[in-house]
Amino acid sequence: MAKRKIRVVQYGVGPIGAAVVRLMRTKNALELAGAIDMDPAKAGKDLGELVGAEDAPWGIQVYADAAQALGQGVDLVVHCTSSYLKEVAGQLFECIQAGCCVVSTCEELAYPFRKYPEISAKLDAEAKEWGVAVVGTGVNPGFIMDKLVLTAAAAAQRVDSARVVRQVDASQRREPLQKKIGAGTDPDEFRSQVAAGTIKHHGLPESVAMVADGLGYELDDIIERVEPVIAAERVVTEYVTVEAGQVAGVQQIARGIEDGQDRIHMELKMFVGAGSSIDTIELRGVPNLSLTVPGGTHGDLATAAIAVNAIPVLLDANAGLRTSRDLPMCYFPETALP
Repeated sequence: MAKRKIRVVQYGVGPIGAAVVRLMRTKNALELAGAIDMDPAKAGKDLGELVGAEDAPWGIQVYADAAQALGQGVDLVVHCTSSYLKEVAGQLFECIQAGCCVVSTCEELAYPFRKYPEISAKLDAEAKEWGVAVVGTGVNPGFIMDKLVLTAAAAAQRVDSARVVRQVDASQRREPLQKKIGAGTDPDEFRSQVAAGTIKHHGLPESVAMVADGLGYELDDIIERVEPVIAAERVVTEYVTVEAGQVAGVQQIARGIEDGQDRIHMELKMFVGAGSSIDTIELRGVPNLSLTVPGGTHGDLATAAIAVNAIPVLLDANAGLRTSRDLPMCYFPETALP
């Protein structure tokens, strides 16, 4: 007898959540059981219509009340609401206590043990109590600057230091991302918003911590710096016009320090008008190793893919708070059986 399909609920139907939903719809092993979004303009709508599906309506409702969506024999929740773990902890506990595994794109959940040890311990204990697994993942953190680094290190006998540089041309990316990197602001406004925490990419310190633990480093500190990338000429995107001298985006560097030395260097350059994207990983050791992804890894497409591809892996994982470091993440074919 064939197994029943995996029943999945989408929590958060913004741009990334919508991309996740459209991808999940293509997987034979998955059944979309519902969706949750606190936006009154989305609640009550048909999920297919909300995500712009050509074959909508689907007859799948979006709920404002999470309990309504989770009380339907759900196996797993894909959670895409916020970068901040403190903001989403209550949502995660609600999913866990409904007996659901959770794949989340919350960046601070990707490796939360250093910054949020108490929340991490509570999530782990609660997930084990309910017999479910929880993971925070995505393209970055969750793959390019941590999981892929540690995978490449499997070919090394010794790794003395790791350096990862990711350049992203944000010109074709979604509007919220262009705003998040400060495109179109002036340098003073940029620095003010950095100080307020509204401009930055979240997840670099989490990636540094994950790589450090995977390579056996005992870091004394993780230092992060956020600087503006200033446009040399006018740049026009679908959502913003950046004049020469204005901010085109961010250059963000996180360093893992051990005994006064940089053991890990993570650099993210994300700005409109970059012209090209590229990901590079360099490991110094025995032997030296390097990996380059020409054209980079498309953040939105890859984040949706990684979240969906993690579903069967997480359902098979041991209960508790997991990370992409300890999951055997791989491709989830459309034709895979439940």
